[in-house]
Amino acid sequence: MNAVIVAVLVMLILSLLRVNVVFALLIGALAGGLSGGLPFMDTIGAFTSGLGEGAEIALSYAMLGGFAVAISRTGIPELLVQGVLKIVNKDGQATREGLAKALIVLALLSMAIFSQNLIPIHIAFIPLLVPPILHILNELRIDRRLIAAVLTFGLTAPYILLPYGFGLIFHEILANQMALAGLEIEMADIPRAMALPVAGLAVGLIIAVFISYRKPRDYHETSSIEETRIKTASIKDIIVTIIALGAALYAQIETDSMIVGALAGIIVLYVFGAMKWKEADDVLTEGMRMMAFIGFVMITANGFASVITATGAVEPLVESVSDLFAGNRGLAALMMLIVGLFVTMGIGSSFATIPIIAAIFVPLSMEFGFSTIAIIALIGTAGALGDAGSPASDSTLGPTAGLNVDGQHNHIWDTVVPTFIHYNIPLVIFGWIAVMLLG
Repeated sequence: MNAVIVAVLVMLILSLLRVNVVFALLIGALAGGLSGGLPFMDTIGAFTSGLGEGAEIALSYAMLGGFAVAISRTGIPELLVQGVLKIVNKDGQATREGLAKALIVLALLSMAIFSQNLIPIHIAFIPLLVPPILHILNELRIDRRLIAAVLTFGLTAPYILLPYGFGLIFHEILANQMALAGLEIEMADIPRAMALPVAGLAVGLIIAVFISYRKPRDYHETSSIEETRIKTASIKDIIVTIIALGAALYAQIETDSMIVGALAGIIVLYVFGAMKWKEADDVLTEGMRMMAFIGFVMITANGFASVITATGAVEPLVESVSDLFAGNRGLAALMMLIVGLFVTMGIGSSFATIPIIAAIFVPLSMEFGFSTIAIIALIGTAGALGDAGSPASDSTLGPTAGLNVDGQHNHIWDTVVPTFIHYNIPLVIFGWIAVMLLG
């Protein structure tokens, strides 16, 4: 069996059996390396050499976590909580509850979308906004799997479709890697090619919101939730927080570094007194602790990806697809999408998947006679597949970090499995339809 398939299957099976994701990635990498013919020590060497690639990402998330918790201590999230509480009356009338649920879903969806394109802070907003409203979610008996699905949609669909913020990075990677593989494309063609696949994600979101997780679900109220409600923000706190967010955004754009952006925001909170010096160490440590799990997973995922690359198993996997379905464009396109799903599920990053598959998929797609825009849809969809639904993706780790602060939201069964079902399945279907229609 191909080493990529072995590695990903071992990782997924262990994750579904509730083995810690970090250990599942490590064991999956070992299984993939050994099955791919690498000696044990070479597998270990490839894994450890890849760990350093994730260090910057891990530090970025730690800093963003500290910044997010620091902002939450100013009382800004409390304003959102109070606004929702005004909508939900003491008697809990159905119409008021329905309106409150819609408000929460739309607010979180909008913020997730903005975090990719308009205000590119990625998952940093989740520990800022989600923990303070958990007690409201509990009162309204909202299924947290619904919130996970909403957040993951907002973290994935915008960058796939829109060439702004993180979307611009994704589109540039797609265009550059396709050019390196021998096919020059126009950036303007990418949104047109990816419109139908993203429509598949929208269908999955609609199913999750109105069908799958519509029924109420009960959670226990815990003290950890109440502790997130610190104080009501003053006018000064609001102004300082806005300045801090602006400074963080400006610094991140200018330096292309989330680390510098978070640092700039924290300094503003320090200087203007929104965060007390004597509380700073505890606040930042709490935020870093909240995001530490994501950091460890991302570091390990880079080691996993390094082993997969060292085995050289991706190219034989694609070639076997070509040989198996030679002459059948429909089945070949479907299998290339599935290969992309496996690769991204393993390494947890659609941005990192594109360079891995583009060099092989572009000539293979041209050999099958697909048009340029169809190849864009094929590679873009294959790269995006697995971002939602991967245990190692920040698009699933982020929602879990916010929803599990009280220990009542399981990463695999409450975030990974729901997002895999609702997004990867329709993305495969709609992506395949797009490729065939665009020809």
